[in-house]
Parts: sequence; structure tokens; C-alpha cells
Amino acid sequence: MHLTSLDWAIMAVAFAVYLAIGLIAGKSAGKDYGSYFLSGRSMPWWLLGTSMVATTFATDTPNLIAGIVRRDGVFGNWIWWSFLLTGTTTAFLYAKLWRRSGLLTDIELYELRYSGKPAAFLRGFRALYAGVFFNLIIMANVTLAAVKLGGVLLGLTPLQTIAIVSVVTVAYGMIGGLTGVLLTSLVQFIVAMVGAIWAAVYVVQLPQVGGLSKLLAHPNVVPHFHMLPDFSVPSADSFGALFFFPLLVQWWSACSPGAEPGGGGAVVQRVLAAKNEKHAVGAVLFFNVLHYALRPWPWILVALASLIVFPDLASLRAAFPQMDPKIVQHDMAYPAMLTFLPAGLLGLVVTSLIAAYMSTMSTQLNWGSSVLVNDLYKRFLKPEASERELVWVGRLATPVLMLAACALALVLRDALSSFELLLQIGSGTGLVLLLRWFWWRVNALAEITAMIVSFLVAVLFQLTKGGDGGDFSATEQLLIGVGVTTVAWVLVAFFTAPTDPEVLRNFYRRVQPGERGWKQVLEDAEHERVQMRDVKLHSDLPTGLLAAACASVAIWALIYATGYWLYGRPLWALGMAAVALAASTGVALCWRRLSLR
Repeated sequence: MHLTSLDWAIMAVAFAVYLAIGLIAGKSAGKDYGSYFLSGRSMPWWLLGTSMVATTFATDTPNLIAGIVRRDGVFGNWIWWSFLLTGTTTAFLYAKLWRRSGLLTDIELYELRYSGKPAAFLRGFRALYAGVFFNLIIMANVTLAAVKLGGVLLGLTPLQTIAIVSVVTVAYGMIGGLTGVLLTSLVQFIVAMVGAIWAAVYVVQLPQVGGLSKLLAHPNVVPHFHMLPDFSVPSADSFGALFFFPLLVQWWSACSPGAEPGGGGAVVQRVLAAKNEKHAVGAVLFFNVLHYALRPWPWILVALASLIVFPDLASLRAAFPQMDPKIVQHDMAYPAMLTFLPAGLLGLVVTSLIAAYMSTMSTQLNWGSSVLVNDLYKRFLKPEASERELVWVGRLATPVLMLAACALALVLRDALSSFELLLQIGSGTGLVLLLRWFWWRVNALAEITAMIVSFLVAVLFQLTKGGDGGDFSATEQLLIGVGVTTVAWVLVAFFTAPTDPEVLRNFYRRVQPGERGWKQVLEDAEHERVQMRDVKLHSDLPTGLLAAACASVAIWALIYATGYWLYGRPLWALGMAAVALAASTGVALCWRRLSLR
């Protein structure tokens, strides 16, 4: 592929805008830690929510969807659609608690919630595990997708692609801090969505595809476009692996980037930067609407069209002989289809994908730097460091993380296998992350156990017969990981000493999680005539759960309404739209009863 002058001009303008935003934001970002990493806790819900969804719209996301659709059909997307339950419970149960905590990072929670040396160890361990190791895997996966795009669309080597896309990202991320990241993410998300939708429309109209009706009638596509399993041919594997297991177990038990049970990482960073609790809840809810209901269908349509043009891996590899065959997997079908785009549109789409890359990388770099600064450097290395010094350490950590992620990207294979590895590593840890807010008995050793056991189980399966888990399917591996990890941490919670009572009381006073699960602590405090409850707040756990359920139904219905409309089934589309409207009404009614400040 050769881009025209128009294509390059579009990309150059976009890069200039991103750098300009970073420079403008940088004027106020370097004052102190709160300004650089949390934007002074003054951000509105719509900007934070858009930034969250821009972060999860990475260069590898369309590739991931293409790999899922080509392997398991549209129905296979339930492997990540199920995480909507994580997102809505985070919105209505946990976002306000995070904002109420007043923390600087999500990792700092460990020494607010737990006590003693185990809490300090857990904070440092989690900073390395999540802020460095897990974060590098996410960024390397995103960079791998950029490498594939550069090779397919521009004929660039992996090192050339990495050099081009990383320099601008590091530049505005270092200068502008979180405010720069938020503002550029807003622009990048708009560009990315325009490019994705326009590309899908063009690809569907290609002569090889013949339009939407011919696409959906093609024999290569028919087995893949169903949004529900074919109940006339029951398959325990498809029902269990792609629907029931994700919906019943995976969403609460496993950690997925952007969908950590109870919130985590960049999502929590944005919640902590919100104006108040209402904006925090609104930001997470807005993110889930955009993330699940708005984005997927343009990618799905391109993936379905690719089944006509590139029906198998052999055809993909034959079309791109210059690419290393080991990285030409099904997820490469998405960039392969973009090679048919004309000048101008190609430049816009390439710019949109670069924007998706930058939005994700800048966010992960900023969050990772905040963890390194607050939870490693300041906490363990130099507690007396000034605010200005902390900002500069964060800026210097940014290029270091980028270099490490790019190096790791060169050894990964494809987006889907990396996504499954991330799920396996985090299997079983989700429940302890959810319950630590609502059950006083969870302690630091229990959470340490959950992380270590889940990681060891994942490594064991990766080492078994070359990483395929031996005789166990991916679903069985996750289920075993969940079971073993959950049993291990619950036993540790019951048979080790609880958190120091004074730490528990301080946590409760600040966060006000409600009475359920904290009765022992509240009764002990009442016996000693110690005030714990904030009379201005009330327990709204049942209301929050109902709101989360209604929001999930509404968003899932929107996904299906869009799908049925595209499939030419207007009555089904209207029916799903009606369900979405009814469920949204339920959300609105519940919102009025939530206890928010």
C-alpha cells in the first residue's frame, strides 16, 4: 500500500493537534501530583466517560473482534459482552466509593483497607504486578496490532512502526499529564469512530462483497452472523464457553483490562479525577453505553466481509507474503480489508487507528507512571519527595514504560491469544476485589493469595503442552483457575488474623460502604461509643444492584437492536429498542434513590 499526499496530510494534521493539546495542557499540569495525574479532581462525567471508552478503543480492538467473529461468529462476542455486568456494577456500586475514598491511585487502596506489613507488601506487589507487568502486556498487545497495521497498510517493518507511533504518544503524554490525555482522547475517539464507521460502509459496498444483503446471504458468512447460538444444533462447548460461562462466572471472577471487577486501573484514575460522586457514577455509566452499544458493529461488519475476501488463514498469508506467517492470524483480517480503501479515506482510517493506539497507550502510560510514582517511588523509595519531583519522576517513567512495552510486543503473536492469557492470569481474583469493600473479614493475605494462585495456575496451563493447557479447553482452564483461587483466598481470609480494627474503622468512616458485611465492626464501635456512620448517607446496595441490572439489560438490548436493524429485521429491532427504553426508565428511577454526594 502507498499512501497519497492527502493521506499523509490528514495524519500530519492529527499529530499536530495532539501535540498542541499536550502543550496547552502542560502549562498547568506540572504544578503538583494532583494536577498532573488527576487533573485537580475537576473533570466532568462526559469527558471522563469518553476518555474511558477511547482508552479501551485500542488499535488491537478491531483485530480482536475480527478474530472472534471469524473463529466463533458474532455470538462469540459474548466473551466480552458479558463484562458489561462488571461495568454496570462498577458504575452503581463502586464508583462512588472510589471517589469518596479520596485516593491518588487505585493501588493506594491497599493501605487504606488493610493493615501492617502485609498491606505494605501488597501495595508494592500490586504496583509491580498491575502497574508494570499487567500494564506492559496490555500496551504490548496494542503495539502488536500497530505493527500489523504498519506492515499491511504501509509496508513498514515492526521497528519502523514502533518508532513512528511511539514518539508523538510519549511527547504529549509526558507534557500534558492526565488533562492532556483526556482532551486528546476526546478528539481521538471522534476520529476513531468516524474512521471505523466510514470504513465499514465502504468495505460492505466493495464489488467482492456486494452490499449488506449479499454479505449476509453469502455461504461463508451465514454460519458466523448469528447473535444467538443455533439452538437447533445444541453444542455444550459453544453454550458453555461463549455464553453461559462468561455470563454466569467470568464477569465477576476474572479481570479484563477496562472491566476489572469493582473498577481498577485507568477507569478508577478517571473516577478519582471526577468533580464529585455523581460525575463519577455518570462517567462509568456513559463509558459502558459507548463501549458496548456504540462501537462493535462497524468492526463486526468488516470482519464478516473478510470471510468472503479472505476465507481462511492461507488466503491471508498469500495476500501478504512479506509478513511473518506466525503473526498472520485471523485478527489480521481487519487491517487486510482496509487495504481496499481509496486515497483520503485510507488516510482517515489509518489516522483513526493511530488515534486509537495513542489514546490507549497515553492512558496506560499515564496511569502506569502514577502508580510507579505514588506507590513505589514515594511510598518506598523517597517519601519526602516534593510535588514537583514526583511530577518529573512520572514524566521520566513514561518513555521507560513505552520502550518496555514495544520490546514485549515483538514476541507476541495475536490479539485473541493475548486476551485469553490476560483472562487466565486474572481468573479467580475478581471476587476478592468485589467483596473487600463489603466484607470486613477480607484481609491483605487473602488478596495476596488470590493474585499469586491465579498467576501460578495460568503459568501452569501455559507450560502444559506448549501453552494449550493440555487436555483442558480455555473455558475449563478459566473455571479451574476461578475455583482453585477462590477456595485458596477464602480459606486464608478465615484462618488468618483480620485487619487491624482501627484501620477498618478509618476505612468505613471515609468510604461508608453500608452496614451489610460490616456489622461486627459497627457493633464493636457502637459498644465503645465510636461514631462510624455518616447520617447524610444511607445504604443503597439493593438500589444499586437493581440499577446495574436495568442498565445491563438496556445496553444489551441496544446491541441487539442495532444488529437486527442491520440484518434487515425491523420488528425485532423495534422490540429490542422497546426493551432498552423500559430498562433505561428503570435506571432513571433508581438513580433518584442512590445516595450520592
